[in-house]
Amino acid sequence: MVNKSFDSILIQVSVSILLFISIPSVAFSYELEKRVLSYTLKNGLKILMMERHLSPTISFYIRHRVGAIDEDDGRTGTAHLLEHMMFKGTKTIGTKNYNKEDKILRLIAKTGKNLDAERMKGKYANKSSIDSLTKRLEVLQQEHKKLFVENEIDRLYTENGADHMNATTGQDLTTFHVSLPSNRIELWARIEADRMTNPVFREFYSERNVIIEERKQRVDSDPQGQLYEQILATAYIAHPYRRPILGWPSDLQFLSIEYTAAFFKKYYAPNNTVIAIVGDIDPAMTIKIVTKYFGSIPRRNLDSAPITEEPPQKGERRINILADANPKLIIAYHKPAMPDFDDLVFDVIECILSKGRTSRFYKSLVEEKTIAESIQTANGVPGAKYPNLFVIFAKPRHPHSSAEVEMSIYDEIEHLKSRAVSKRDLDKTKNQLKADFIRSLETNSGLANILSYFEIITGDYHYITDHIKIIEKVTPEDIMRVTKKYLIPENRTVANLANKN
Repeated sequence: MVNKSFDSILIQVSVSILLFISIPSVAFSYELEKRVLSYTLKNGLKILMMERHLSPTISFYIRHRVGAIDEDDGRTGTAHLLEHMMFKGTKTIGTKNYNKEDKILRLIAKTGKNLDAERMKGKYANKSSIDSLTKRLEVLQQEHKKLFVENEIDRLYTENGADHMNATTGQDLTTFHVSLPSNRIELWARIEADRMTNPVFREFYSERNVIIEERKQRVDSDPQGQLYEQILATAYIAHPYRRPILGWPSDLQFLSIEYTAAFFKKYYAPNNTVIAIVGDIDPAMTIKIVTKYFGSIPRRNLDSAPITEEPPQKGERRINILADANPKLIIAYHKPAMPDFDDLVFDVIECILSKGRTSRFYKSLVEEKTIAESIQTANGVPGAKYPNLFVIFAKPRHPHSSAEVEMSIYDEIEHLKSRAVSKRDLDKTKNQLKADFIRSLETNSGLANILSYFEIITGDYHYITDHIKIIEKVTPEDIMRVTKKYLIPENRTVANLANKN
């Protein structure tokens, strides 16, 4: 499930937690360092655990170090489609008779492959063959439905008290998470180890069609979705961050079971996976259960082929999209990724410019000039593993234009370059960032999320505590230096959505 729409990326989710806000960062760091237990199984699977007996529940996060950037050209959308396939059950979960089912699945795969091969011929395709293969595929799929139980993984989890069950595909990683009563840890291990070992790609072609429709609704028929997709494709000309997670339309319609299975085998390896387990656990018993179910999964040789680097941008890039929609504006600047110190400076800049009603963008463009309905920034778009973007999203207020809003945005950026942020304002921003960060760790799910995220992106979950410490070091001079270096015309891409009427 992808949540990368224009509006959703603006949403900043926070949970109140007064208990931790007053904890000094040094004390917080020491407490976290002391309580997180890290294990690596012989097959390379990394396990992070933290005991928290706040409630009789456990949150589980499984992250695989694979996303849209890992797909071959012409195969975009595979990572997301594979995420969907992982909910279709296994050789033992969801099947009524796998031996019979396997035979018909092979026929479905063969028929679907032949159908796609004929369709790829375009105007030279044999219509009679397409009609015949289409009908044959429909018959086989109907026969197959008699041999399996739909949504069996979902049913097993739901009937056993699951909460926050979901999955996401990003540019850098794929995530599966769920929270369960603490006495259901072995059920979780049994299901997830089976998914990593024996997934069955049931309903492949119908699910592929579902994703094609999802793309039509969220991008092709949504001007905001088009704007976001196009600014990434324009800001990046070489690096795979330019690819949409949902995939390009021409790729999606021909994604194959064969390639998707190979993609799974290549990347869903234990030595390419991090699991975080937080909650009402006995660590010794937990690692015993994890080892029992996951320990026998064989490690795999991981492809270490280099990712194409994005060359430095030498001049402003602009795109305009005309649609029957209200105007929108996106401005993106290239910048380094974590753990580069400048990435942390951008966290501070983001907070100063758009965090809350006292932020500079809100006070200037929304309250004082009243030229924008809303304005937000996002640091680290569309991924975090490689150099990424600092992005500004704005909605002009009628009758004001995107051009007015754009010029006012640049004025505020120039103020950051020329006038040092006061110590009072900087301290306020740092305290806000630290409080927000610690709030995100309040729940078992939140902590499992952050632990697994930093471990798989930076290779070390300790970045959680380093993040807080490094924020303290940011100075007004750092903010001026970074804005002068990166927030410059030749380093920006501007996407404008205008009403065509």
